[in-house]
Amino acid sequence: MLFNKGKIPAFDRGLLVVSLLLICLGIMVISSASVMESMVKYGDSLYQTKKHVFAVGMALFVGMLCAMTPTEIWKKYSLHCFIVVCALMVLVMIVGREINGAKRWLPLGFINLQPSELLKIFWILYFSSYVSRKIESISTTTKGFIKPAAFIGVMAVLLLVQHDMGSLVVVSCITYSLTFIAGAGFIKYGVVILIALLLAFLLVLISPYRIARFKSFMDPWQDQYGSGYQLTQSLMAFGRGGITGEGLGNSYQKLGYLPEAHTDFITSILGEEFGYVGMVVLLLLELVIVYKAFRLAFKILKKDAIYQGYVAAGIGTLFCVQTFINVGSASGGIPTKGLTLPLVSYGGSSMISCCMAIAILLRIDFEWRNNVISDKRKNES
Repeated sequence: MLFNKGKIPAFDRGLLVVSLLLICLGIMVISSASVMESMVKYGDSLYQTKKHVFAVGMALFVGMLCAMTPTEIWKKYSLHCFIVVCALMVLVMIVGREINGAKRWLPLGFINLQPSELLKIFWILYFSSYVSRKIESISTTTKGFIKPAAFIGVMAVLLLVQHDMGSLVVVSCITYSLTFIAGAGFIKYGVVILIALLLAFLLVLISPYRIARFKSFMDPWQDQYGSGYQLTQSLMAFGRGGITGEGLGNSYQKLGYLPEAHTDFITSILGEEFGYVGMVVLLLLELVIVYKAFRLAFKILKKDAIYQGYVAAGIGTLFCVQTFINVGSASGGIPTKGLTLPLVSYGGSSMISCCMAIAILLRIDFEWRNNVISDKRKNES
């Protein structure tokens, strides 16, 4: 399917190069950020770097398979895949592994699988199919607009039990980003935003650890060595980085001062070692992926409201929201959330999910350039 008549097929090589650059940047920063923890816990300064490289290898293999899979196959089996991931989410509650107080992982020996990471990409694949079939209802009726909230409610239960509010925010943003693109009105969004803010406020009030996080966000220096410790150490890392940074390997905060330095707070170490310039380069690379995803989506959707266009828009939203939350949390712009930086942070499940998303995006672009995608709405009904 990828090669025709001995010719190299047309696809977005720029997207592939940018994605590989982010992966390489992640490996480089992780090798620096994890050195102390790896040495203390495992007696090998490169232990976590080796695990990450192994995860990258698996993710690239899975991505290659996804790139070879026609998007119509994803459309046909998206509901089945989504149900399987939801079943894995339930299984986590029973036999899952708990890390840092959160039970989100299924131990598989060679990797700890985090189903909530896979949930994001498979939700995009299924909900894009749903929107393409129900576009008239979503854009013209209140019932059609509100109905997706039932899906979010089911996922909210599964995610909040795992203390994963960050993934819930991402899934919610993806859902209503696609309904907005489908033509839902602004007034409906005002109501949804108001309800979402009220629910978020209630979720904070009923959870002591979320109250502590919110207080530390408002004034982390008030409890510098308690609830505000992680954020203050992160801010120190950015402060030390200045304009050009301390240089690769010269981070001070990675020496046991900043918890989760190679995962949720990888941007803090990158900012410390490469400074403002490094952060700008990182954000521009992530922005390129977001831009290419939405540009492709709107090119397709201009022809008609078809499945592939919504998938591309969903992937663009995923990278945009997750990058915003990760960088915002590390820099103190928003309350701390346990979300990885796409294609950069340590974490096998996150890397697999992100590589799948990029591969599917490349496949959509390939099908569009090679006239595989039909522009007739009747194929969506």
